Amino acid sequence: MGRMSTPAANGRRAKPGEIQTVRGAIAPADLGFTLPHEHTKVALWWIENRWDYWELIGEEPRMIEELAAYKGEGGSALVDLTLQSIGRDLPRLARLSAATGLHIVGGSGWYRTAYYPPEARIDQRSVDDLADEIVAEFEEGLPDADAPGGRVRPGIIGEIGSDKPWLTAQEERVFRAAARAAMRTGAAVTTHAAQSAVGLAQLTVLEEEGLDPARVVIGHCDSWPRIDHWREIARRGATVEADFLGMSFTPLERAGEPRVIELITTLLNEGHADRLMLSQDVCHDSQLASYGGAGYTYLQRNFLPRLTAAGVDAATIQKITVENPARILTLVAPR
Repeated sequence: MGRMSTPAANGRRAKPGEIQTVRGAIAPADLGFTLPHEHTKVALWWIENRWDYWELIGEEPRMIEELAAYKGEGGSALVDLTLQSIGRDLPRLARLSAATGLHIVGGSGWYRTAYYPPEARIDQRSVDDLADEIVAEFEEGLPDADAPGGRVRPGIIGEIGSDKPWLTAQEERVFRAAARAAMRTGAAVTTHAAQSAVGLAQLTVLEEEGLDPARVVIGHCDSWPRIDHWREIARRGATVEADFLGMSFTPLERAGEPRVIELITTLLNEGHADRLMLSQDVCHDSQLASYGGAGYTYLQRNFLPRLTAAGVDAATIQKITVENPARILTLVAPR
């Protein structure tokens, strides 16, 4: 599942060909087994007219224990896609990385319409102005008194999302900014595209801006389990991400895993092993092992053995869980 390594503490800004973690630059070969779409703290229920108390409180001692269990199962890296207004704290991620020995990559940008922070003024700024802000985080970093060099940086743009099965005007603006920032920084873009085919609309906007689809991950594809949708994403060169694995909030999640395995094996049999990633999207306290959930270990303990039983060999699992995340997270030359 990939070799373990100590998190970089050099604080250095990553160059093309390297991966930017919250503690510094690392070589792609050092990344190892990766969960590419997770959270360690997130608050969603605070917006007006949302009453479901959806929150991952994320106390650091509890999260250290949860992440240690993931590492104990062979985990080496995790991408935390919590963004502004829902709990992003890159210095906190650096502390978790140092305490657990995991490589952690943080995200940049704005989530989706309902969660755009008012101070971001998404509807009042140009696409280039928004892109400039993302680029500045990659180039200059954010203050962190405890970090080497006093700065901490994101390593991926996202999760950039859509609230509904369409893009709002503001969301389109953010997606265009994300694409421009991705080309200027060499980072990839990862998206939130739940329970609809909106991921294709997202991909279209990113492509219109000139972003290589190989630098795009369409998230939550297992919430829209239709093979034509998955095929089209892969055909256009983007990555299909099944990242609700182990969730049990809806009937689809509780009973839909056999269908997801069928879709994955179909995509693999059609030659798209390089266009697939898997994750769990831990984003609620009930998902933690300390509250009776699977924590961050569902993939290793439950899902991958089922994928193996369905005929997926070890080399393919290595590609999906180690090589593909490393490729996505490795910065390319800006243009």
